[in-house]
Amino acid sequence: MKFVRFGDVGAEKPGLIDENGRIRDLSDKIDDFAGASLAPDRLSRLAKLDFDTLPLIGNDVRIGAPVGDVRQLICIGLNYSDHAAELNMPPPAEPVIFMKSPYSLTGPFDDIAIPPNSEKTDWEVELAIVIGRRAEEVDRAEAMSYVAGFTVMNDVSERAWQLEGTGQWTKGKSYRGFAPLGPWLVTPDDIDDVHNLHIWTKVCDDTVQDGTTKTMIFDVGHMVAFVSKHLTLMPGDVIATGTPPGVGSGMKPPRYLKRGEKLTFGIEELGEQRHLMV
Repeated sequence: MKFVRFGDVGAEKPGLIDENGRIRDLSDKIDDFAGASLAPDRLSRLAKLDFDTLPLIGNDVRIGAPVGDVRQLICIGLNYSDHAAELNMPPPAEPVIFMKSPYSLTGPFDDIAIPPNSEKTDWEVELAIVIGRRAEEVDRAEAMSYVAGFTVMNDVSERAWQLEGTGQWTKGKSYRGFAPLGPWLVTPDDIDDVHNLHIWTKVCDDTVQDGTTKTMIFDVGHMVAFVSKHLTLMPGDVIATGTPPGVGSGMKPPRYLKRGEKLTFGIEELGEQRHLMV
């Protein structure tokens, strides 16, 4: 199943993508894709609906982040072996955890603002895990049963804020709009192999990231289990799982985003995002 949220900022409604790629309104069936509504068994019940009876939504509607009321936005750093090599850093022995503010979330086609006076705003396309039920001390063998679905995120980062001066990853990654999410929430049963998906980024017409989730160091089950042993995960929490090589800060010379540029990125089977940097 592919689920979506549509409508104005702060007033998004739940929907699904039917077999013809059209949005169907689910607001009479579920309040929102948030909290307890993301439990895998509740989402699976929606698959039994007669889609033809659900109202169609026009193509001109705004698409929002596919998960509402996100409380925790957890990120895993240096989780692609080829990205660690790009930065001349050794692969980590365990997942590197840091946080982004959930207020940095935005829709998959919204404009993204570059912070005033920023000269080092960078991109990082990432597979994102959406948690479906409370998870604490989860065994790796059972970790996938806690996953509601997957989506696309970009861990947009201001590198000077992140790495220079006092240096703080959360500070450099939490500006408004720095976590575009979507377009869809895709349930695990609708993905052939989440660990073998093409993942890419384009800046204007230049392909800058062109990788695969095969090169992730820690797989989805490992990450969910590991994070759950250090902090409580709740339904609607998002875990961004790291980025493949091709970030601007790793280029020689470095390349950073500029106002007026188009940022496009996506993951096979999970959809594509398009943004204007403003």
